[in-house]
Amino acid sequence: MDPKTIMTGLTIALGGGIPALAIGMIASKAVEAMARNPEASNDIRTAMTLGLAFAEAIAIYALVIALIIKFT
Repeated sequence: MDPKTIMTGLTIALGGGIPALAIGMIASKAVEAMARNPEASNDIRTAMTLGLAFAEAIAIYALVIALIIKFT
Protein backbone atom coordinates (compact mmCIF):
# COMPACT_ATOMS: atom_id res chain seq x y z
CA MET A 1 0.00 0.00 0.00
CA ASP A 2 1.11 3.54 -0.69
CA PRO A 3 2.56 5.30 2.40
CA LYS A 4 0.61 8.46 1.57
CA THR A 5 -2.65 6.53 1.76
CA ILE A 6 -1.72 5.04 5.12
CA MET A 7 -0.69 8.42 6.54
CA THR A 8 -3.86 10.04 5.22
CA GLY A 9 -5.99 7.37 6.86
CA LEU A 10 -4.18 7.63 10.17
CA THR A 11 -4.36 11.42 10.12
CA ILE A 12 -8.10 11.51 9.55
CA ALA A 13 -8.80 8.63 11.95
CA LEU A 14 -6.86 10.11 14.85
CA GLY A 15 -7.69 13.70 13.91
CA GLY A 16 -11.40 12.91 13.88
CA GLY A 17 -11.61 10.36 16.68
CA ILE A 18 -9.77 12.17 19.43
CA PRO A 19 -11.71 15.45 19.02
CA ALA A 20 -14.93 13.40 18.95
CA LEU A 21 -14.05 11.93 22.35
CA ALA A 22 -13.20 15.41 23.63
CA ILE A 23 -16.53 16.79 22.40
CA GLY A 24 -18.39 14.02 24.20
CA MET A 25 -16.50 14.65 27.42
CA ILE A 26 -17.06 18.42 27.21
CA ALA A 27 -20.79 18.04 26.65
CA SER A 28 -21.12 15.40 29.37
CA LYS A 29 -19.36 17.50 31.99
CA ALA A 30 -21.27 20.63 30.99
CA VAL A 31 -24.64 18.90 31.38
CA GLU A 32 -23.50 17.50 34.72
CA ALA A 33 -22.44 20.97 35.85
CA MET A 34 -25.77 22.46 34.74
CA ALA A 35 -27.64 19.79 36.67
CA ARG A 36 -25.68 20.59 39.83
CA ASN A 37 -25.91 24.37 39.49
CA PRO A 38 -28.87 25.46 37.33
CA GLU A 39 -28.29 29.16 38.10
CA ALA A 40 -24.98 29.07 36.24
CA SER A 41 -26.42 27.39 33.13
CA ASN A 42 -25.84 30.38 30.84
CA ASP A 43 -22.17 30.73 31.82
CA ILE A 44 -21.61 26.98 31.55
CA ARG A 45 -23.32 26.85 28.15
CA THR A 46 -21.10 29.67 26.86
CA ALA A 47 -17.92 27.95 28.02
CA MET A 48 -19.15 24.63 26.60
CA THR A 49 -19.85 26.17 23.20
CA LEU A 50 -16.35 27.66 23.05
CA GLY A 51 -14.81 24.33 24.03
CA LEU A 52 -16.84 22.48 21.41
CA ALA A 53 -15.81 24.97 18.72
CA PHE A 54 -12.12 24.60 19.55
CA ALA A 55 -12.33 20.79 19.59
CA GLU A 56 -14.15 20.79 16.26
CA ALA A 57 -11.52 23.12 14.79
CA ILE A 58 -8.86 20.51 15.55
CA ALA A 59 -10.84 17.93 13.55
CA ILE A 60 -11.13 20.35 10.62
CA TYR A 61 -7.37 21.01 10.75
CA ALA A 62 -6.78 17.24 10.63
CA LEU A 63 -8.98 17.01 7.53
CA VAL A 64 -7.02 19.78 5.83
CA ILE A 65 -3.71 18.11 6.73
CA ALA A 66 -4.98 14.77 5.42
CA LEU A 67 -5.94 16.39 2.12
CA ILE A 68 -2.53 18.04 1.87
CA ILE A 69 -0.80 14.70 2.51
CA LYS A 70 -2.95 12.91 -0.05
CA PHE A 71 -2.66 15.39 -2.90
CA THR A 72 0.98 16.50 -2.65
